[in-house]
Amino acid sequence: MISIVVPTLGRDSLGDLLTTLAVQVGDRPDLEILLVDDRSTGGGELPVPGALTAYTKVLRGHGAGPAAARNLGWRAARFPWVAFLDDDVLPASDWLDRLIADLAVPERVGGVQGVVRVPLSAGRRPTDWERATAGLADGEWITADMAYRRAALAAVGGFDERFPRAYREDSELAHRVRCAGWRLTRGTRTVTHPVRAESRWVSLRTQRGNADDALLRHLYGSGWRGRLGVPAGRRHRHAVITAAGALTVVALASGLAARRSRVGRPFAGTATLAAAVWLAGTVRFASERIAPGPRTRSEVAAMLATSAAIPPLAVTYWLRGWWCGRHEVPCPVVRRRDGVR
Repeated sequence: MISIVVPTLGRDSLGDLLTTLAVQVGDRPDLEILLVDDRSTGGGELPVPGALTAYTKVLRGHGAGPAAARNLGWRAARFPWVAFLDDDVLPASDWLDRLIADLAVPERVGGVQGVVRVPLSAGRRPTDWERATAGLADGEWITADMAYRRAALAAVGGFDERFPRAYREDSELAHRVRCAGWRLTRGTRTVTHPVRAESRWVSLRTQRGNADDALLRHLYGSGWRGRLGVPAGRRHRHAVITAAGALTVVALASGLAARRSRVGRPFAGTATLAAAVWLAGTVRFASERIAPGPRTRSEVAAMLATSAAIPPLAVTYWLRGWWCGRHEVPCPVVRRRDGVR
């Protein structure tokens, strides 16, 4: 009695995922697959194998992000368990059988996470982007492979669509599910999450997630990372580096304006000190990213450039998220009657 929900942007990897599932389905009347086509610009038909045609329904999303797409999927689901898969994972050959075994849990368990493996290139150290993707293997309650009881999703209203990116929306949902009195546990089924090809500047784009962190700070207070099980970040260090850089620019500009008078001398000292702090912080940040990597010329150049740009970009996105979310409140939850957590 399982509904499998896969939000998709029509990536080529979707075909591999569905082909793998097609081999495992067999004759299972108590199974359905809901593909949520979340392409904002339309596109061709999704590559549904013939063996899955009878089990699969394609839903049209609104291009509003993975949280909204998953909500569309689980609300259309017919069965009591909803298993979420990302469209860029590859289930193991026994994934479906192990999923069924994973879901044989007590009624107080509201969600069961699968095992996510991220293969890295052999023979060299991983790049910064590869290390970031590899972190998924240690993530808690990530929807690359996460199954929830439909009742648990209904009790908390599903995913919070104020989180438009594939970032924090799954951790935030898991927090509310536990607050509603459900337990979460880990299963044995496995998916492989390959590292997709990305631009060397991808780390700049991912800084948008700082806006989501700011929203979480509004919703759950200063201890939100501990409540949601999110590792500590670099925001405070980024703020110091950004402030030092801004002070350097201001002091230099002020010093140039007063360069013909003695008033300009203090500005020179301030600019020198602030620049030293900025440089030390930036060099340390870049070194921490370069040291564990392959240290190729292109990787080092990208790390140096992005390490200078990330702190002010991260702070800008965080401040934007803080301002936009200043009046937001957490989504309501309906607690289980027995109160078991």
